[in-house]
Amino acid sequence: MLHNSRHTLTPALMAVLLLFTASCTTNKATGEQSFTAFMSEEDEKKVGAEEHPKILEQFGGEYGDARLQHYVTTIGKKIAAVSEVPDLPYTFTILNDEKVNAFALPGGYVYITRGLLALAENEAEMAGVLAHEVGHITARHTAQRYSTAQATNIGLTIFGVLGSVVGLPSGLGQVVSLGANAAVQGYSRGQELQADMLGVRYMTRVGYTPDGMTGFFQKLAAHSKLEAAMKGEEGVSHNIMSTHPRTEDRIVQAIKLAKAKQDRNPRIARNAFLSQIDGIVFGDDPAQGIRRGQEFIHPGLKIRYEVPPGYVMFNSPSNVTAIGPYKSRIVFDMASPKTAPQVKNLSRYLTGVYGKSMSMRGVENLSVNGLPGATGAAQIQTQEGVRDIRLLVLRGDPDQIFRFAFLTPPEKTGELSEHLRRTTYSFRRISDKEASELKPLKIRLVTVTSRDSVASLARNMPMGKFNEQWFRLLNSLDPGQKLQPGQRIKLIVK
Repeated sequence: MLHNSRHTLTPALMAVLLLFTASCTTNKATGEQSFTAFMSEEDEKKVGAEEHPKILEQFGGEYGDARLQHYVTTIGKKIAAVSEVPDLPYTFTILNDEKVNAFALPGGYVYITRGLLALAENEAEMAGVLAHEVGHITARHTAQRYSTAQATNIGLTIFGVLGSVVGLPSGLGQVVSLGANAAVQGYSRGQELQADMLGVRYMTRVGYTPDGMTGFFQKLAAHSKLEAAMKGEEGVSHNIMSTHPRTEDRIVQAIKLAKAKQDRNPRIARNAFLSQIDGIVFGDDPAQGIRRGQEFIHPGLKIRYEVPPGYVMFNSPSNVTAIGPYKSRIVFDMASPKTAPQVKNLSRYLTGVYGKSMSMRGVENLSVNGLPGATGAAQIQTQEGVRDIRLLVLRGDPDQIFRFAFLTPPEKTGELSEHLRRTTYSFRRISDKEASELKPLKIRLVTVTSRDSVASLARNMPMGKFNEQWFRLLNSLDPGQKLQPGQRIKLIVK
């Protein structure tokens, strides 16, 4: 039954309206009204300080290069100083993470990975990334997301009606939680555009070209395609683009909206930047295990194994995944060090813990290069369809259980099984000497001579069949573009 709208404003609804009216603040950076009722500026500082250690734990800790850290901090603080909130105690941290990523916590905490620094071409590109993250902080995007979520949690569903009035972000039904994971959740399109606009404003105020932002976005897009190709996927983002949903058109739009006055001789600082990242670790840190071609070697655990030809490995804090023909997968991880000492029977652990949700068959004990183990098979449903899965567990030290899961399409299991068995029996302990000799890959700068070519310089990089693609990506070389004598370029070296 329909009622006259004059009678729908109940006392409760009026209270909600008054709450929203009173809780909207004018943002110093954007000049817009935003809803931040449940997180004050002091709360933001407290949250950032509490979450900072969690970020370090989750993303490999700080990268241990004091000179490079000082360089990034100096550039970051110059950018923050020209923002509308210059008095925050800004902290800029390089994370020891190979992934290409950057993000911010409220209260002035900005993070950039060594993987991103290795990919960037010049100081202007790095400055664009830092300025974008400062923009998220000054626009108080986390406070908006958190306040929206809190209000949603207490049942204020009237947001959907009032959103256009009070400037609430989209996605009100999604509860936003604070914590290390929340820091890298995707922002709305409007928030990304706003952060880009503010980023352009800040970077141009200190003399950089806004082209640094568009140039690095193009490199991110190329990086995402290359990583997807290595995984046998299409159109999948594996870098900062997955948490910062933007397009080149929107960045150009942000540059126009910023109405920033560009310096006649803007700072790009390619040589200064390249000199700073010369020697930066590329890819895996030995503390996290290192991939060498088809080998995975972990000097701390003193183990190594090989994946078959045609498989590409991806290392993460939780596991190592190798993706091969027919979208087959090899997943390596370990049991919790708290659980492992309690396991007395590996077959029971295999069926009752590791493979608890599966109907295991053919369970048997085995020994792999002196390590006792157990294995068994099952069939499971995955997002990619039905897969055969073989689980393998191996006992290392009393607090170590190494685990493998081999996933294959049922019609291809027979064809792939011999190669996968070789992976199983390649697993072994390494000596103290082998462990001590293991060094990470690094980015090194070289000057091109008249004898050099893309093919000759890329040939010795350790990226296998993707050598030339990585070489061109790192050095911003278009397909077919040739090198010039005297040019400084980046190489990945052992």
